[in-house]
Amino acid sequence: MANAYLRLSLVASPPPSPPPLHPPVLESPRSRVSHQRRHRAASEALTFPPRRLDHLKVHAVVTEDERPKWWEKNAGPNMINVHSTEEFIHALKEAGDKLVLVEFYGTWCASCRALFPKLCKTVQENPDILFIMVNFDENKPMCKRLNVRVLPYFHFYRGADGLLESFSCSLAKFQKIKDAIAIHNTNRCSIGPPIGVGDVNLFESSPPQQQPAEAGSR
Repeated sequence: MANAYLRLSLVASPPPSPPPLHPPVLESPRSRVSHQRRHRAASEALTFPPRRLDHLKVHAVVTEDERPKWWEKNAGPNMINVHSTEEFIHALKEAGDKLVLVEFYGTWCASCRALFPKLCKTVQENPDILFIMVNFDENKPMCKRLNVRVLPYFHFYRGADGLLESFSCSLAKFQKIKDAIAIHNTNRCSIGPPIGVGDVNLFESSPPQQQPAEAGSR
């Protein structure tokens, strides 16, 4: 009886058929090269964005460094920046009877920076005035002898009259500069050679005690 059941189970459950056999895919040299190129392109695509971002970062830094600083901008041919006592005295002599407006500034002075755009506009509106910028940190001995202790500080010179007026000024009191220009920039005949800064000797061998300048309020 057991043998009969065994024979029936063998007949009812045929053995599973083996999976179909597929012929091997033969890869031609051309397809192999194409596959390698696709693999290389995929690898480069994954590594390209970081290199491109690095390039953009470097480019942005260079662009920012090449832009002129606020004190390096020039409002016109009647605006100059002097870097020494010799250049300062030479500029006053070359100005003759022109009204000369001198600003003593600091690159770190927030009030100087806030005032600068309006000052440039005034220089452009008065082409007959010579505007001289003096960097306090580059010319500390000269600035101390001229009693420049607060920034921004302004001097007005004219020919043989020498120093006409001096004062500190902020953006809120900019009208003070316009009033001084209106007073001193009047037509006059030549009154002799310029006397520069008057009785102050800017070339003394022993400079006064050095103290840092203060920035005025805006």
